[in-house]
Amino acid sequence: MSRQKSLLHSDFHLPYNPKLVERAKELRKNMAPAEKKLWNNYLKNLKFRFLRQRPIHNFIVDFYCANLKLVIEVDGDSHFTDEGKDYDAERTAILEGYRLKVIRFTNDDVLNNFEGVCQQIEEVITFTNS
Repeated sequence: MSRQKSLLHSDFHLPYNPKLVERAKELRKNMAPAEKKLWNNYLKNLKFRFLRQRPIHNFIVDFYCANLKLVIEVDGDSHFTDEGKDYDAERTAILEGYRLKVIRFTNDDVLNNFEGVCQQIEEVITFTNS
């Protein structure tokens, strides 16, 4: 209960933890290579505005588009442990509880199948926006 009180609500009625702002800024400055590639070569030029390293609830999501209610996560090796998979499943369930669509890619997907990743994002955008 006290955890919820420390969250601010944005225009989109998503809980926002102001304590995560500094960490989000650090993550923006030090993006992983796969995140940087997806951002610089695709997301920042889309007609829909994506935000990088956006605090939502008690998490920082990699990319968020408010208009599409879409979260894109790019996962590194830590996400493939049993603990990482459990954490991601819980996190995804919470985000989906706010009616957000969450899609995930691995670093390897982005670095080695970039066109396929972009095509999948386009398909989600087309479906979400229709």
